Amino acid sequence: QVQLVESGGGLVQAGGSLRLSCAASRNIFSFNTMAWYRQAPGKQRDLVAIVTSGGNSNYAGSVKGRFTISRDNANNTVYLHMNNLKAEDTAVYYCNAGAWGGNYYPGKIWGLGTQVTVSS
Repeated sequence: QVQLVESGGGLVQAGGSLRLSCAASRNIFSFNTMAWYRQAPGKQRDLVAIVTSGGNSNYAGSVKGRFTISRDNANNTVYLHMNNLKAEDTAVYYCNAGAWGGNYYPGKIWGLGTQVTVSS
């Protein structure tokens, strides 16, 4: 069973940057794709970015050009680099291991999330 642990969230001013990390309990290379989601209070959980095992990435339109997803298979870690943060980026951010086939198919395992709060 893969366990996912997110970290790196915090309080930051608008225009600032954060780097989120997602550590897996075992080798994640066997998973096709890793993803970051986010959920703001009272809203659904939305897909933010994905990275395939080959390193190809895809982003939600609202974060394209500001966020970068990357993976370090040797260290079982996936990152989300967030720049030029906006108040609307405030949410709990979750990591997921799933599959990519033109669309992202989330797996059943989720971490507990890490809170990102952007003050305007």
